[in-house]
Amino acid sequence: MNSIKKTNLNLSQKKILLRLDLNVPIENGKIIDSNRIDKIIPTLKYLIEKKSKILIISHIGRPGGKVNKKLSLKPVCEYLRKNFSKKIELIEKNLTKLNNNEISKYFEKNKILILENIRFYEEEESNEDKFAKHLASLGDVYVNDAFSCSHRMHSSVFNITKFIPSYSGIQFDLEVESLKKITENIQKPVTCIIGGSKISTKIDIIKNLISKFDKIIFVGGMANNILDFKKHEIGKSIKEINCGSIISEIFNLSNEHNCKIIYPVDVSVGKNLSDISTIKEINQVKKDEIILDIGPNTIKIIENTIEESKTILWNGPAGYFENKNFSTGSEKIAKKIAECNKLKKNFSVAGGGDTVAVINSLNLINNFNFVSTAGGAFLEFLEGKELPGIKALN
Repeated sequence: MNSIKKTNLNLSQKKILLRLDLNVPIENGKIIDSNRIDKIIPTLKYLIEKKSKILIISHIGRPGGKVNKKLSLKPVCEYLRKNFSKKIELIEKNLTKLNNNEISKYFEKNKILILENIRFYEEEESNEDKFAKHLASLGDVYVNDAFSCSHRMHSSVFNITKFIPSYSGIQFDLEVESLKKITENIQKPVTCIIGGSKISTKIDIIKNLISKFDKIIFVGGMANNILDFKKHEIGKSIKEINCGSIISEIFNLSNEHNCKIIYPVDVSVGKNLSDISTIKEINQVKKDEIILDIGPNTIKIIENTIEESKTILWNGPAGYFENKNFSTGSEKIAKKIAECNKLKKNFSVAGGGDTVAVINSLNLINNFNFVSTAGGAFLEFLEGKELPGIKALN
């Protein structure tokens, strides 16, 4: 995989087709979380230093191949203009009717151009060759800095690389290098803290990690499944049905690979999602209660495990953190990882939307080695799959 930063390519006055993931949450035309935009600023600065002309390709939402003004990249363009102090223009003209000469004219007045939402075109998601070829004709060099889209076999991620010299971007490289450190170049002991509600959706990831990790800690809805499997009462808690054979396989594999499975020894319960917290041992939960967080003894076990680990992967909060009464477990995990990281005791990677939300709420994002904004791509990489975006660059 060729990195744009590591190549000796002369980028001066070259038109760079820069694929980014600027799929940020927008309410009433205002960006409410700019994290994905802020992360690609180093790539923009690098290309500007190289005197490149930057043509951004990105998307917002899932318009299904049709124009939807509510999913316009206009707020992103305005945000970049305001925070980047550069002349930036959003090109709203149908890109299938644009040509290289027109793009050159736009660049006479602007440092950066942004094509309107690439998913307004159905050919994007169908990975159409003709569309990808036309897209490639608008630039001289293609750079993929959208790792989070790289599990998609879309025109602007996959087929475009057939028609133009193609490279990975700075953020893309950082994401891949960080994930490789926790899956290939591991510093042991290594621990995974994994949440979410469904074990079946993450079984391939878990199986892949058991053979490499020393400890896997289950929290959230996943832990409920294990407690249920172990014949503990979980009341009205969220759980997945018919997953007994999967959990049995996890424990068998963990014994085979000497990977310790950790799950809650106490929990925080409520009668509903708006309730206050009551701490219970796992054998004290009642039929009308809901497990909504881990308890203090479990938190202590997890904190000690983090303290002993050289590498930490965290994907999924410990409970229903949206209610402050049940956010303690997630917050304590975040703070302990950040504390150890600050003291250079571990290498830490976190990923998943809810996990990132917890870290952001505590302003700890800079106290992790890497926080991934990728969802599906992050998880598929951990499964050991080759992502289409990486395959295309290779």
